[in-house]
Amino acid sequence: MSKENEFGPDLITIIDDDGQEFELEILDEMDYNGEHYIAFLPANMDEDDPDYGIIILRSVTDENGDELFESIDDEAQLQDVYEHFMVLLFDDEDEDE
Repeated sequence: MSKENEFGPDLITIIDDDGQEFELEILDEMDYNGEHYIAFLPANMDEDDPDYGIIILRSVTDENGDELFESIDDEAQLQDVYEHFMVLLFDDEDEDE
């Protein structure tokens, strides 16, 4: 995983199980139900692309102390985490106005 400089967007590059690299922009992070989640947007994808949207991954630490990202396979859990991110993201927007 690599991050951009402090003055630009927070970007990371991840490699999926098939070996494909993806650059993702970090939207926000949160701890929920004892786990750490991160919401991303695809950095190199057009907003009009039908696959464009928020990507939520669970952050875990392996035995070497490295941060890994896992998809959330349980639909109910994913929906629950998504809803909490929406509250978090929209509350931040309301405070900025």
